[in-house]
Order: sequence, then C-alpha cells, then structure tokens
Amino acid sequence: MFFQHVYDKSLAQGSYVIGCQATGEAIVIDAKRDIDVYLEIATQNNLRITHIAETHIHADFLCGSRELSAATGATIYLSDEGGEDWQYQFPHNGLSDGDLIRVGNLTLEVMHTPGHTPESISFLLTDHPATGKPAMVLTGDFVFVGDVGRPDLLEKAAGLIGTKETGAKQMYQSLKKFAALPEYLQVWSGHGAGSACGKALGAVHSSTVGYEKIRNWAFQHDDNEQEFTDLLLADQPEPPKYFAMMKHLNRVNRPLLVAVPKHQKLSGAQFLNAYTNGLKIIDTRDKVDFARGFIPGSLNIQGNNSFSTWTGWLLNYQEQFMLVCDDHQIEDLTRKLMRIGLDNIYGYISDVNDLGIELQKADVIVVDEFKTHLNNENVQLIDVRGVTEYEAGHIEGADHVFVGTLPDHLDKISKDKQVIIHCQAGDRSAIAYSILAKNGFKNVKNFSGGMKEWLAAEGEE
Repeated sequence: MFFQHVYDKSLAQGSYVIGCQATGEAIVIDAKRDIDVYLEIATQNNLRITHIAETHIHADFLCGSRELSAATGATIYLSDEGGEDWQYQFPHNGLSDGDLIRVGNLTLEVMHTPGHTPESISFLLTDHPATGKPAMVLTGDFVFVGDVGRPDLLEKAAGLIGTKETGAKQMYQSLKKFAALPEYLQVWSGHGAGSACGKALGAVHSSTVGYEKIRNWAFQHDDNEQEFTDLLLADQPEPPKYFAMMKHLNRVNRPLLVAVPKHQKLSGAQFLNAYTNGLKIIDTRDKVDFARGFIPGSLNIQGNNSFSTWTGWLLNYQEQFMLVCDDHQIEDLTRKLMRIGLDNIYGYISDVNDLGIELQKADVIVVDEFKTHLNNENVQLIDVRGVTEYEAGHIEGADHVFVGTLPDHLDKISKDKQVIIHCQAGDRSAIAYSILAKNGFKNVKNFSGGMKEWLAAEGEE
C-alpha cells in the first residue's frame, strides 16, 4: 500500500493519496484545489488516480475534487447521507454507511459520522494483502488529534439557525461509534493546529483510536450528553466570513481551475489606473515594512500562513483586487488564494516607492509609550483579538472589536479620542490599523507588541 499525507500549512488542512502498488490505482481524499501536487505524487510513484473522495462538504477550503477529476478522469465518491438538504448538486457516485470503495487490493469502508455536518463520513481503510482487518480510519473533520469537529459552523458561518444543538447530539452518538473501533487503528484527520474547524487541535498529524480515548477531551465527558454538548459548543473560535461561500461552492456546480494561474506584473500606469478606479490593494509585505510606508487605502495582510484566512475575512468574491508582493511570492500567494476561491486577482506590483504616490506611515508605539496612555478618558483602547482570547484575559479598560469583523463595526471606534489598538503580537493589529486608515481614522496608534509584550513587561515589575 502507498500512503502519503499532503499538508497545507496555510489552512492547516490535510489530504491523502492512497494507492495499491500492485494495480497502480490510487484514491485522493479531500483534495485541495491546486491539484498539481497529487498529479506529481502519482507520477513519481507509478500510480494512476482512479478514485476521488471527500469526507464532507467543506467550509474552510474550496475542495479540488472536480478539478482533479477533470484532469484525470477519476470517479468522484461523495456522501449521500444527511438528508435532502445535504446533498451534493453535481454528478458523483453516492456513498452510504457501510458502502465499500475498492481501490485495487484496498478497500475503504464508509462510516457515517454526523456531528460536524449531517453528511460527514469517515473511511476505514483495509490493506487486504496484509490483513483482513482495517489499518486506519480517515476521519475528516469528525475526530482530530486532541479534539472533535465543531457543530456550530453551519449556524455561525452559513446562517442555518438551530443546527448546532442537533449537530452536538449527533456528534455525541458518532463518538460512541468511534470509541467502539479497534484501539490500534491509526487516526488521520482533515486538519491540524491552527484550523478554525475546532478549538484544541493538536500539532501532531496522526494518532490512534486508543490514544484519543485517553487524551482527547471529548472522550472524558462521554457519559454525560449535556455536559459534553455544553463543552463542545463553548469557546469555539470565530468562523471566517468566507466559510459560508465555501459551503455553497463545494456543493454546487462551479467553474473549474485545473492549473495555477499566472498573474501579470503591472506597470505603473496599469496600477495607477486601477487604483484610481477603486480596486482594492492587499499589501502582503511584512508589517514593519508596511508601517514604514504604504499606499493609502491598502490593507496589510502579510503573506504568511494566515494569509488565506484573513483575505477570506476581508475580501468578497465579486471584487477584483491587486497585490503588493515580491516576484518570488506571487505563485505561493496565488495558490493560497485559489484554495479559498479568491480568483479575481488583477495583477501585482513589487515596489510601492516607484508609483509617484505619497505614502502613509503607521504610528507604531512600544510598551513604555503605551503605558502613558492608560487610564485616560480621552483614549480608547481596542483589543482586536478573538473573543475567547479577550475573555480569557485583557488589559483593564480595553474594548473588544475582533479584527475580522472590524469593517462591520467601525461605529464602535471613536473619531474624537486617541485610539490605540493591539492584539497578541502585532500581526492582527497591523491588519486592523490598515482597515482603520482605509476608512478615514486619523488618530490611531498601534501597540504592536500587544499582549505578549504587555504581559512580559508586567512580569518584570
């Protein structure tokens, strides 16, 4: 048997290539949209991608199953569980609890595991030349290392009111099915630490059924359904705004993108014309470089592993936009954007200094100056971290406005007082500063050191 875990750090998302080396057939599970990695793996290992499957209708990335099928001719296998409201609306081979997918001498048995979503399925993988017993279970967003899938996304991200309690009860029952599996089974899930699909995901990519039963918090409360439900629904992170669009696009017919597009480097004239016409600018430079000089109206979303998430929060799927990035970054950033369906890139520039535009500078302060503004009625302190972070501990007097929803809550920011923003360590407050600057707020300072620097300074006193 061939087995390879493909991990995308930008979305903390795992997909799988599993093949029968005797017949050369292979299946890809939960493919990301830039499919060249799977084609390369197959070629290097003398495999043909003949089967494609998904564990559920994903909310956090645009699944590449249809792109991969278009490129290879492989058959797509998807869940038909969950009822009529949870059916995929494009051609596929439907799967129900107990069905088998045969890939050469391998079988994947379908186990319906609702909770995270009603149609969620897991796959029990058996390598028959080795043994008649399963070797691993691929759980998607059902069971993670150290956590289980959140059932509130359908309500919070897609607006389906009343689904989270039902999902929590389904999860409770599904976990009993998981707990009854052989303890030696390897567990491979769809996400790792950093994903918004849970609240306590581990950084290790695989586990076993037995180990999860003794270390995963969910199995320590499996004798009390109400206690489990309350804990499952509590303190979940804010689901990014783009999740609702992913739920839709992963279910319906949509345009396919079978290759990573190449975007043009804009001339100064092209950029200035687009800028004059109001195209949004995403400046992907480091927050320090951005602060030293940025194009008025541009948003600072650094091109790191969180780039996809924050662009998904702050861009919509109708508007064109431009990037500020280096030449060597454009392919990586394009991949990160296409993984969540943000394809409307007009082009990019690399140097903001050659445009003839007067650049703005961010007002960044350190902890000593920050302290001089505390307990001042003419100062508004804004904490832009997540709500669970804020509730776990914040600077006295700080108001809370989460950076992802800041554009919708500008009325909470004073235009009369000195505004000081902060997050944990400066990345999110850099985004927030650029949002406020774009929206005409002039009297803003960014305490970039954030809670990390604040707590360190408090500990020294």
